[in-house]
Amino acid sequence: MFTGIIRGLGEIVEWAGHGDTRRLVVATDLPVADVPLGASMGVNGVCLTVIDRGPGRFAADVGPETLARTTFTERQVGDRVHLEPPLAVGDELGGHMVSGHVDGVGVIAVSRPRGESLDLEIDAPPEIAGLQVPKGSITVDGVSLTVNTVVGARFGVTLIPHTMLVTLLARHPVGTRVNLEADMIAKHVDRLVSHFLRSRGAPS
Repeated sequence: MFTGIIRGLGEIVEWAGHGDTRRLVVATDLPVADVPLGASMGVNGVCLTVIDRGPGRFAADVGPETLARTTFTERQVGDRVHLEPPLAVGDELGGHMVSGHVDGVGVIAVSRPRGESLDLEIDAPPEIAGLQVPKGSITVDGVSLTVNTVVGARFGVTLIPHTMLVTLLARHPVGTRVNLEADMIAKHVDRLVSHFLRSRGAPS
């Protein structure tokens, strides 16, 4: 479980394929040398399992489902990524509850400065477009953000100066594809309501 508060940046230093799974090695300043094997690490919003680690780097395998549902197929050696260690009991929940299970890939459609901040408008895929509500939460490449506007499948968020400083989002040009995870509560409510409507014979 994560909160969408990015704790550091990493750089992909190895990205090798073997079968339907690829091995990812990330260099980072985060203290990962003592991370237990099998522990989780959020990488651009994706929960990955640490299978090896050492001073300044860790490795994880990226399976076929993750490759199919995220932007990892577009990553290359030298790319930088957002990192977030998992939430521990007693930690402050500064963002919102994030599972690290990406629902789909969105596309940055508008990037517009507003004073010292930056407004982004992102086109969401159909499977999560209907889960966005104004003042709700969304995770974009692992970053917890508040939804400002919703028009059809497009939603808007604002990056404050701190978020622009500690994440990569402000550096993404229009057209960049980003990992999206809809709000966990919204997904469960949508599932329950859809099941209820189907059981009553109503269109969902």
